[in-house]
Amino acid sequence: MSTAAPAAPRTRRVPIWDNARAACILLVVLGHAIQRLTYDSDIALSLYFLIYAFHMPAFALISGYFSKSDPPNRRQMTRVLTDIVLPYVIFEGLWTATKLVFEGEANPNLTQPSWTLWFLLALAIFRVVLPYLALLRWPLLWTVLISLSVGYLPNVDSTLSLSRTLGLLPFFTLGWWLSHHKILEKRDLLRRRRLSFRIGAALLFAVTAFISWRFVNELEAMNLRQWLFYDENYAAIGGTEWWAGGVRLALMLIAVVLSVAFFALIPRGGYRWTAIGRYTMYVYLLHSFVLYPFRESGILRDLDPTWVFLPLVILLSIVITVGLASRPVRRLFRPLIEPRPGWLFADPSLTRRDTRRNDPTGSRRPDTGSRSPQPERRDGGTGAAD
Repeated sequence: MSTAAPAAPRTRRVPIWDNARAACILLVVLGHAIQRLTYDSDIALSLYFLIYAFHMPAFALISGYFSKSDPPNRRQMTRVLTDIVLPYVIFEGLWTATKLVFEGEANPNLTQPSWTLWFLLALAIFRVVLPYLALLRWPLLWTVLISLSVGYLPNVDSTLSLSRTLGLLPFFTLGWWLSHHKILEKRDLLRRRRLSFRIGAALLFAVTAFISWRFVNELEAMNLRQWLFYDENYAAIGGTEWWAGGVRLALMLIAVVLSVAFFALIPRGGYRWTAIGRYTMYVYLLHSFVLYPFRESGILRDLDPTWVFLPLVILLSIVITVGLASRPVRRLFRPLIEPRPGWLFADPSLTRRDTRRNDPTGSRRPDTGSRSPQPERRDGGTGAAD
């Protein structure tokens, strides 16, 4: 008679988070793809405003939801270096080489992130400061005050992505707070979607899109795109009044409301495209190189009529997103995006590949080198729990 303990029941991951990450990364690609069109098309500019009003706050919120506030162990500290810092250094080097070859000049500077790489530094700083924020009584309130305050300080700029990081810190903290207090689980919001919520969310996006289109010239005149970047100080983008922080606060509230509506519309089931959400770092780090020739060559300018070319650019963004998350691309670029330089660490075993692999944005996924299927978690993954 066997005395072996029964096998633990296989759990299922909640696909909403992978679906949300897949949708977010598509919005990232689309936002960058239509940027050149915004100079010639009010419709493209309206769509640009709508995307940038919430997509990076939503991404930060997801990352915070899967981050742990416990003091990190040695493996978690190693993962910050291998999953975030090293890819940042590698891709900064690649961007320097790209600019040198195609533009004839380059200014290597690791303190000034190139294009999309700012979010890697933001993730690293988020992870470092979260255990300290969790010690405070009102972490959400403090991060909102920090975000509003840095806009008044011209010396807090894009160096090490600090302005954007502190500007978006409340969204990351909100994600952690929702997870820490199990708000979504208590209300069963990860599995259940009321029809009224979906209708309300769709109407909210429709109204926001209409306002963005109807007042596109006014929004452009107030330099809205710079406000949505959370990058420049208020005075540099026209907010010289003492109440300029109120504009950022209003945009933060809008971002939260739109993010809630966005999550309400995300499907709860698993689909073929759900897997894209497990490999968002591949799409995030590589799509800018794919878009670079389109943006710099000028072929995305003076495209008319918009109703023909804007859908084509949207389709191109979908193709890029799906393609960069595909298995062949992951195999080819894994050494750059998921480096494991054991020689760099005093304990090389901390960099070994295992089946508890995490995307830096929080998605737990089985390591592609593993032959055996791994159990999936009910909560969809745990950002830094390894």
